[in-house]
Amino acid sequence: MHKILCVGEALIDMICTDRGSSLTDGNNFLKKPGGAPTNVAAAIAALGGKVELAAKVGVDPFGDHLVEVMKSFGVSTQWMIRDMDHFTTFAFVSLMENGERDFYFNRGADGHLNIEDISEIDLSEFSIIHFGSATGFLPGPLQGAYHTLLERARNEKLFISFDPNYRHLLFKDDQESFISQSHHFLSHCHFFKVSDEEAMLLTSTSTLEAAAQEFLNIPDVVFAITLGKEGTMLGFKGITTIIPSIPIEPVDTTGAGDAFVGAVLYQLSQLTADGIANLDHSQWTTIFTHANKAGARTCEYTGAMEAFKFLNNKIFE
Repeated sequence: MHKILCVGEALIDMICTDRGSSLTDGNNFLKKPGGAPTNVAAAIAALGGKVELAAKVGVDPFGDHLVEVMKSFGVSTQWMIRDMDHFTTFAFVSLMENGERDFYFNRGADGHLNIEDISEIDLSEFSIIHFGSATGFLPGPLQGAYHTLLERARNEKLFISFDPNYRHLLFKDDQESFISQSHHFLSHCHFFKVSDEEAMLLTSTSTLEAAAQEFLNIPDVVFAITLGKEGTMLGFKGITTIIPSIPIEPVDTTGAGDAFVGAVLYQLSQLTADGIANLDHSQWTTIFTHANKAGARTCEYTGAMEAFKFLNNKIFE
């Protein structure tokens, strides 16, 4: 089994539990550990994989909580850097009566993971690296660390995974920067996962089919476009295929995409570099089928981390 490095944000989601309230009116909040690459790392570990998380959190109770949660899953926290000068990042979220999300991002330590912090990471210890944080494309030190690690990973010939995790409320005033930086990662990764909305945003198209065709033009990449209960589109060597999911009664979809990515990377970590390179369409279909199960099972519980406690590789049987 080979080791995986996940890079990006580790934060606290503060979920307003007052149904239909805005953040202004809400009084009750539920603390949940989060951040897309943090979720992916937890999912990989829950499935039995070897994984480390490179992220920055504050020297505060919330940073303590994030580190302890990762340890409880079996994620190595060697590269979870503690920042003396900045608090742990918070994302406050409330689902209002009109269905829109009221969102406020209180950015702290996660954005300050810098090039010096990651300079001592020995990438030769890893076979796979995953970039999964929209905040890595915001201005600041994390952006530099993100791009530097990508170049180092390419030089070390690691398998590179990417999930852009677009958040409109973070980039509503600068979509072009997000799209441009995403294209750079899309052109240098070996596998990426996007939602159907992200696919159309990144390709400036209006249909899923047109977006998929644009992605098929990227050489030497396998991609997944998640389609909710309809399953996932697999893009591989000029062909797209819909891989169906399994029927469930959804409770909370939070973390389903991260569980999918974690399950894909966990399965790839069982293979050699040559083994990954020689995977055929049938084998990728099996990998996506298993990953769909992980994503679906995550939706049966409230909260991503809570759901991951019930993940293990027996779901692939």
